[in-house]
Amino acid sequence: MGSKTYMITSPVMGTFYRATAPGADPLVEVGQQVKASDVVCVVESMKIFTELRTGQGGVVKKILVEDEDPVMKNQELIEIEI
Repeated sequence: MGSKTYMITSPVMGTFYRATAPGADPLVEVGQQVKASDVVCVVESMKIFTELRTGQGGVVKKILVEDEDPVMKNQELIEIEI
């Protein structure tokens, strides 16, 4: 039985942030266990900061973009193994 993954995607075009504030610790790291509705990253678009939450629990498998990278709408950001 293969493992299943869940992708967190950007709802808007903007800038990806791993933390809620400059200098703060990243919200999640690869290998970290997350629960459904945990905040895992922030995307800023036109000075509006959107916290992205997991839809279900699991383990962070990959973070696909670097902190402060520009992202496109629907771009895959974080892979969660469920």
